Amino acid sequence: MSEKQDLEKTSSISSGKEGSSISEVDREFERKTLRYVDWRILPILAMVYSFALIDRTNMGAAYTAGMKTDLQLAVGNRFNLANSLFFLPYTLLQLPGNLILRKVGARNWLSFIVLAWGAVELGMGFVHTWRQLVVLRVLLGVLEASFFPSLLFILSTWYKRHEYQTRLATFYVLAVTTGGFSSILAYVFSLLNGRGGLAGWRWIFVMEGIITLFLGIMAFLFIPEFPDQNNFLTPEQTALILKRIDDDRGDALPDPLTTQKVLHHLKDWTIWAYGLMFLLASLPSYSQSFFLPIILKGMGWSTTASLLLSAPPYGPAVPYTLLVAWLADRYKHRSGFIAISVIICTVGVTLLAFAKSNDVRYFGAFLNGIGNNGAIPTILAYSSNNVVSHSKRSVQTALLVTLGSFGGIIATNIYVAKDAPRYTKGLSVTMASQGLLLVILVILTLHFKRQNRLQREGKRSKPIEGQEGFYYTL
Repeated sequence: MSEKQDLEKTSSISSGKEGSSISEVDREFERKTLRYVDWRILPILAMVYSFALIDRTNMGAAYTAGMKTDLQLAVGNRFNLANSLFFLPYTLLQLPGNLILRKVGARNWLSFIVLAWGAVELGMGFVHTWRQLVVLRVLLGVLEASFFPSLLFILSTWYKRHEYQTRLATFYVLAVTTGGFSSILAYVFSLLNGRGGLAGWRWIFVMEGIITLFLGIMAFLFIPEFPDQNNFLTPEQTALILKRIDDDRGDALPDPLTTQKVLHHLKDWTIWAYGLMFLLASLPSYSQSFFLPIILKGMGWSTTASLLLSAPPYGPAVPYTLLVAWLADRYKHRSGFIAISVIICTVGVTLLAFAKSNDVRYFGAFLNGIGNNGAIPTILAYSSNNVVSHSKRSVQTALLVTLGSFGGIIATNIYVAKDAPRYTKGLSVTMASQGLLLVILVILTLHFKRQNRLQREGKRSKPIEGQEGFYYTL
């Protein structure tokens, strides 16, 4: 019996009779199943990813807390080098990690790399030269590389296209909000200054490394496999999840992953466009994560105030991001919400760069956080909604995050020490990147609109994405 026949047989069991459809399944059973999936998947993924963000971007906090002096990072471009070299392996190893995910097992692979990078993060608290710091940052990039694309891939296989962004935004907001308070967390850990003979900035790495190690254990216990491999749902619940996905886009079960397929998917220019959009959207995010404490200190705030004031700009982003996700799923639309969010972000970066008043500049950081955090999940949903098949989804998510990591490389090299304290050059490049993002968005959306029209008029030689009845989400 084929996998497809197995799915159909199991689906009939879930509804109690042969050949019944998803519409005949008890809706309360469906709601309870989805609610259980949400609670089982989203919190653990969000918590682990939040510490991936913290472990990746805590350099600015440690620099402000004294690492600058102890490791002589202000000499030349040492600080920028330590930040940017993280992204070299992080960029190169995204796709290989996604391609082996199903073979190794999602839980095994993800819990292993979380434990490994937690150990590296802990080790960063004991470096004595800036070169040792660089080596550990590179190793951190190796281990974190496949984590985020794997999360996106896994999440996309559990939900229908137009309920995905709400879940993605919930996951993302939980992660980024926790990550946004990393400066406060770093400040608290820095108060351990002198304990055990360690400087405050060292305690930032040590404590955050210990927390990551704990999360690695939790990941092994709770991170889910793919729907067809899960072991926490009943057979009836599993059948319901798979049937819903098959009805929505016809790819509930994985298709064989071959080198030929990977190369074929890489020829699709649209997945490169998604990646470029994510690259441009990541610039403001990395800029704020890495450099906001330093920019605030340049405004005249003390070290303590700079760390504490770096957290509030993430607060208003939470309700905005969730509202955008709810509206985008409700109206099955993405591009307009991306455009609005990007414009808000651009205004924020402009104020942060060119406003005379420090109060207005600080307000710009709020707008940057609001717009950027609203745009990123919508771009992720926009890209995921418009691909079909597990093989293409694995390539698309890995390529998206691979190109997005270039945003981190760019951010860590356009904010250089000689431009302190205003960093006008770096902020200007970030501002221009948002204009380019809008141009790509318009081109891509017009292309999708035209393809949908040709499909409706029967003028396409084959269905969109090779799937009958499939239309692009605009």
